[in-house]
Amino acid sequence: MITDGHNHTKHFSPDAGQTIDELITEARSKGFTRIGITEHYEVEFPEDGLDWTFNLEEYDKVFSDWQKRAGELELLKGIEFGYVPGVEKEIDRLAELIPFDVVLLSVHLFRGKDFYVDRECYKLPAKELHSEYIGLMAEMCEKCSNYDVAAHYDYINRYADNKSDFVTYDECPKEFDRFFEALISKGKALEINTKSIRKHIDGGFTRHLPDEAILNRYRAMGGNLICLGSDSHFPGTFGVCFDEAVQYLKSLGFTESVYFKEHNPVFEQL
Repeated sequence: MITDGHNHTKHFSPDAGQTIDELITEARSKGFTRIGITEHYEVEFPEDGLDWTFNLEEYDKVFSDWQKRAGELELLKGIEFGYVPGVEKEIDRLAELIPFDVVLLSVHLFRGKDFYVDRECYKLPAKELHSEYIGLMAEMCEKCSNYDVAAHYDYINRYADNKSDFVTYDECPKEFDRFFEALISKGKALEINTKSIRKHIDGGFTRHLPDEAILNRYRAMGGNLICLGSDSHFPGTFGVCFDEAVQYLKSLGFTESVYFKEHNPVFEQL
């Protein structure tokens, strides 16, 4: 079974609604033997009444107990840092405070606003919106050093108002090439986020699988590190669309995915 490397619990991620025990139970029931816990940590985030930071030393201690409760299910200790320009040094510092298996980097804000709540960005032409967002992903991967995975590059599209809008390589080839160059030169992985696939299906989008040209270009440039993550936040959402994502990757010629253990990539056959 492929490792699901991107999941959240209510204990440390303020937007999650599942306990660690619920997550462990669901993972076991679906036949998984290894999962990543990657709690949200935002160095800078608009005031929304939620606390997007937590005590990393406390997390380290609690995680040891979680591992014991998980039994034969292996838990990978991770974190998901949200990037905005100017926080790269703090992210790199925080990533070294406790021994993580995997560090994810994400962009959850556009022009300083949470586009899950503030819909203003979706008034922009899709090409402009997507180009600027992928450019920010590239900047994040260039400026930060202590990370392993760039998560959900298509997050900006997940909540689009126009169901025909879709992040494609042809919209912003220079930005994608810059993004991939940063990942590949640093030995970092590209995540295929299966929650995005599920959201696109449920939202009635005209497309739901990642753009073929994006993945083909990544591989053509020398990218061979692909992670899978369901980005689970609530019971019933763990491992969604994994089978579909695996079959799609195989159809494009990918044969392996990776997970990270003590920041080292471990390959798994698709």
